[in-house]
Amino acid sequence: MTPGISGWSRRPVFSDWHGRSSSSIPDRFHALVLVAAAVAAGGIGWSGHALTLPMAMVFPALWAASRDRLTAAAVAVGYFLAASRGLPAGVASYFSTSVWAGVLLWFCASLGFIAVHAAVWSSGPGRVKALRYLTAAVLMAVPPFGIVGWAHPITAAGVLFPGWGWWGLAAATSLLLAMTTRAWPLAAAVMVGFWIWSALSWSTPPTPIGWLGIDTALSSALGEGNVFDQHRVLAGRAARAADGGANVVVFPESTLGVLTPTVARYWADSLAGRPVTVIAGVAVLDADGYGNAMVAIEPSGARIPYRSRMPVPVSMWQPWRAWLGASGGAQATFFGDPVVDIAGRKVAPLICYEQLLVWPVLQSMLERPDAIVAIANGWWAIGTSIPDIQIAALEAWARLFAIPLVTAFNR
Repeated sequence: MTPGISGWSRRPVFSDWHGRSSSSIPDRFHALVLVAAAVAAGGIGWSGHALTLPMAMVFPALWAASRDRLTAAAVAVGYFLAASRGLPAGVASYFSTSVWAGVLLWFCASLGFIAVHAAVWSSGPGRVKALRYLTAAVLMAVPPFGIVGWAHPITAAGVLFPGWGWWGLAAATSLLLAMTTRAWPLAAAVMVGFWIWSALSWSTPPTPIGWLGIDTALSSALGEGNVFDQHRVLAGRAARAADGGANVVVFPESTLGVLTPTVARYWADSLAGRPVTVIAGVAVLDADGYGNAMVAIEPSGARIPYRSRMPVPVSMWQPWRAWLGASGGAQATFFGDPVVDIAGRKVAPLICYEQLLVWPVLQSMLERPDAIVAIANGWWAIGTSIPDIQIAALEAWARLFAIPLVTAFNR
């Protein structure tokens, strides 16, 4: 019998891209392809090279192509876990535990990203999906979900549109939304065009004249126990940098350990007679815990211009302590001090974990800073791509807003 006469039904050959099961491709195979592509987008995009960041912008298209909520969640899992693949080894190193504890925390950290993207997914038309993705993107950029908002595709804005500032952010957002609609081929073509143009002229952000970031390789010993020999060596490096013409010398997070009057005075005395400011990471103790902070030291003394808006959750920021009536852990100011004054410049300060998030950077950019100063202590991330990812994200943001960047990392 002729199929058309017998009443047999034929499924359309092509998907309508809006989540309905209208393709001849089996749903299970279709889902596997999307998840595999999401893993590639997360792994390549967040490989630690700024120029690969635009690969992350493929994620919205894969999410939108999902035919059901479960597949959308699986796509989010694949992307996020691939992007944050260095976490298990880093956690194991930090807590001196097995890698399985790191794997558990790795999955727990992904729950917010997965939940948001699964909850807002829709099988509706492209316009609905674009609005739903915009909702997810905003939720993952600001607290509370933004606290674990790593690997946000909007970070690629600085690679595609260097120097465009807020207009570049808007353009990148428009491309992300277009990737969830029928116009995704056009959006992808535009993205690739700007990507190639940017790659041909790409350069790392400049450092402000007279500023010097000093990296260290002291592993977990940096800042531990306020060891005198360590202070002597590092203060000597600062003095030599000042003698070489540096006006501001930046050291990594945790360089000075717990800040005490004795430590502050020693460093100030070491800089005597030199017109230099030293910026370094310290821990500032109080009755409720401690602040992960930056200290500014000059020959005249020391001050704390900045306390971290978002310390690392679990290892540093432990809000459950306060809920249980206990003290301890690092304090989070969330939206405090987006810019600070250092050596006559308005600076956007970013300490370690903040460099992986969206809202600390954008909040600082609203104040039109003169430079970004980013410090980190990444000794625990040895053998992972995490420090390189931090640097890549910082370079992208600095290029987007065309401002100088100073970094100081301990590895």
